[in-house]
Amino acid sequence: MSRDRTSRRLPVIITLLVGLMLTIMPLPASAEPFRPNWLALLLIFWAMQLPRTWSVGSAWMVGIVLDVSYGTLLGQHALALAVIVFATVRFHLLMRVFPLLQLGATIFALLALYQFILFWINGVAGVSAPSINYWAPVITGTIVWPFLYIFLSGVRYRARSGA
Repeated sequence: MSRDRTSRRLPVIITLLVGLMLTIMPLPASAEPFRPNWLALLLIFWAMQLPRTWSVGSAWMVGIVLDVSYGTLLGQHALALAVIVFATVRFHLLMRVFPLLQLGATIFALLALYQFILFWINGVAGVSAPSINYWAPVITGTIVWPFLYIFLSGVRYRARSGA
C-alpha cells in the first residue's frame, strides 16, 4: 500500500476505532438509552465523502465487530449498517449538496431506518427492549450530527492537505 493511500485511510480508521470505543464505553443506566449511534454516524459520513473506499463491505465488517463486542445476534448490526450505508452510497451525490438542516433530516431518516431494522430483527428473535432504547438514539444522533459533520470535515480537509 502506498504512503498516500495509508495517509488517506488512517483518519477514517482512527475515527472508527474512537467510535467503537464510544459505542461500547459503559454509561450510567439512565444515560444508556440516549447514547448516539456513533458508528452509524461515522459510517454515514465516510460513505458520503469517500463512497468508493468506505462502502457496504466496510460497514458489514464494522457491524460484525459491533455484534461481537455487544454479544448480540451475529449479523444484526452488520445488516443494519450495511443497509444505511448502501442508501448513503446510492444517494451520496445528492446528500453532499444538501444544506446542513436538510442533511440533518436525512440523517434522522437513516438512523430511524437503522433502529427499525434492529427492532425488527429483535422482534423476530423474540428479544424485547423498551422502545426508548430504539428511538432515543435517533434523536440524540440527529442532534450530534451537525457538530460531528463539521469536525469530521475538518479532519478530512487536514488529512487531504497533509497538514
